[in-house]
Amino acid sequence: MSADLSFFSLIAGASVVVQLVMLLLLTVSVLSWAMIFRKRSALHDARTDADRFEERFWSGGDLYSLYNQISPRSENLRGLANIFVAGFQEFTRLRKKAGADPTSVVEGAQRSMRVSLSREIDDLETHLSFLATVGSTSPYVGLFGTVWGIMNAFRGLANVQQATLAMVAPGIAEALIATAMGLFAAIPAVIAYNRYSNDVERLENRYDNFLEEFSSILHRQAHD
Repeated sequence: MSADLSFFSLIAGASVVVQLVMLLLLTVSVLSWAMIFRKRSALHDARTDADRFEERFWSGGDLYSLYNQISPRSENLRGLANIFVAGFQEFTRLRKKAGADPTSVVEGAQRSMRVSLSREIDDLETHLSFLATVGSTSPYVGLFGTVWGIMNAFRGLANVQQATLAMVAPGIAEALIATAMGLFAAIPAVIAYNRYSNDVERLENRYDNFLEEFSSILHRQAHD
């Protein structure tokens, strides 16, 4: 009589511990894919917003006009627009003070922009740590399930007089599913983490370059 080695029958016949490991890995995999698609959309929107803002900023228009156009929507701003509003708002406030030192005014605006930039990068990095954790731990969780399943399979052989491959094969097969599920959860998470980390780093460099260029513009205005 041949054993049923279909995928679902192996899962159903696995021990409780192995089934819990499989359930954990399945849950983590679903959450990981949800984070991957969500982060993909967020980074795409961030790049699009940056392109649109830079096009408006470098179009040669007046900075005060640009600020007045976008500052009423400051609660919904993000990326370069948020950094610009934070810097220009602080620049305008400090410049109105009597006897304000131009250098101090620009430095105050830079500090405000740095804080805004830090918040933007922190927002872009949201959920990346989760993907990194999934990518690094899922194979070991799957391996734990495999080791546990194989251990149970060999323990069952202790009660028989003559061991055959057919007797141990189902137990080993169901245990190896846990390793496969661990890799299935880990591989996309690792690929997405590396890709998105690089995208965040490129956006951070882009934001930082804008901050420096905008600081130079504010420096010239402060000394006019």
